[in-house]
Amino acid sequence: MTNYQRDIKSLSMVMVAVAVLLPVRALAQDESKLLQDEKLNTFTIDAELMTRSELRNGGLPETEEDTDNKAYFILERTRLGLDYERTFLKAHVTAQHSAIWGQAGKGSFNLYEAWVQLTSRKGFFAKIGRQVLSYDDERIIGSNDWAMTALSHDLVKLGYENKQHKVHLMLAYNQNSESVNGGTQYFYGDKPYKTMQNLWYHYQHPRVPFGASLLFMNQGLQSERDDNLNKTYFQQLIGTYLSYKPNRWSAEGSFYYQMGKNENGIDIRAWMASVKGTYSPTAQWRLTAGYDILCGDPFFAVPAGGGIGLGLIQHKTIKGFSPLYGSHHKFYGAMDFFYVSTYYNGFTPGLQNYYASVTYKPISKLKFDAAYHYFAIATNTENLKKSLGHEIELTAAYTPIKEVTVSLGYSYMRGSKTMEALKRVDSERQLHWAWLNLIVRPRFLQVKW
Repeated sequence: MTNYQRDIKSLSMVMVAVAVLLPVRALAQDESKLLQDEKLNTFTIDAELMTRSELRNGGLPETEEDTDNKAYFILERTRLGLDYERTFLKAHVTAQHSAIWGQAGKGSFNLYEAWVQLTSRKGFFAKIGRQVLSYDDERIIGSNDWAMTALSHDLVKLGYENKQHKVHLMLAYNQNSESVNGGTQYFYGDKPYKTMQNLWYHYQHPRVPFGASLLFMNQGLQSERDDNLNKTYFQQLIGTYLSYKPNRWSAEGSFYYQMGKNENGIDIRAWMASVKGTYSPTAQWRLTAGYDILCGDPFFAVPAGGGIGLGLIQHKTIKGFSPLYGSHHKFYGAMDFFYVSTYYNGFTPGLQNYYASVTYKPISKLKFDAAYHYFAIATNTENLKKSLGHEIELTAAYTPIKEVTVSLGYSYMRGSKTMEALKRVDSERQLHWAWLNLIVRPRFLQVKW
């Protein structure tokens, strides 16, 4: 064998060795990095301080005790959050206090969140404890963060996620106390449901800005009938949310159907639908228009063998849709007349909401928004027209630094006679509401080791 041949053979052996050892080394580096990541712990302490002053003039339904329709007050909400995270493990705790300025020793103090989440390398996870739920556009399940107490749920969430598919299963079971007497009766505690099982699936197209979600909910409600207090009635919701969001415009739509029975054992057959379109001609401007319809009842629902007044027509099916645990303030007008406060005597004639808005963002830190709503009931009722009135909303928000946001707004509603009759609003039907909101989210500490 010549020296040339020996050199070629030696070089070939070296190349084979490199080809074999490089992947092995890469795997060893990945494993080493994984071990390092597993030892990497992150602990964070942060807070949210929100203060909102409100001026209301006929902005809520009147009561028999009302002597003055004007009200001014300042609300506050303080949250303190603790976060811990390492590979495959997360834990979070948030304490929350909310009150009105001047309520010495009063207000609401609670544990808003307290959960732990375990995640596998394959995308499976389990999240256990008190947690905030936010799905799709938050129409059915949302944080309702505008309300000072907001929404959270005690449950177990099991799921799987990758870039294209997400599946979440939520399981809840509530009780008033740990008493061993009285069976398993549960009467409205922090949440109205005794049991809840939700299944949510989301598909996101990998190359097209199209998303689709399916939601199924089953709720168990404790009977409120005196003749059957031990019974649990179940009601279901099934529906879909679709979105298509290319660069300058977007389209969204949803449809949900409710069935089963309410807490009085009355059958439920209700539905809602929504459609929304958005167009951004430039980076500074955005135009939005949409329509919501939530079906309703033409008469009061009366339990079998019971009544709630003379002249009311009993019917055996509830057709008034309930948006359950959504962020209602986000959808049905900033003055919160619908699905935050109820119609007079609990009547449910449904709602139609035609709306349009324009948003102007001259700089990245400043935003102006103007919106218009036309409201109407969704059913034909005796002696009342469908129109509820018109609402105009003006808002502005400024974020000088990422931790601070200042916003303000003004809403005006011209109600109709139907609005006056169903909501017991100002007899002149001139409704005003203004607010100023400050949110500060400081991070006190972040430590890694």
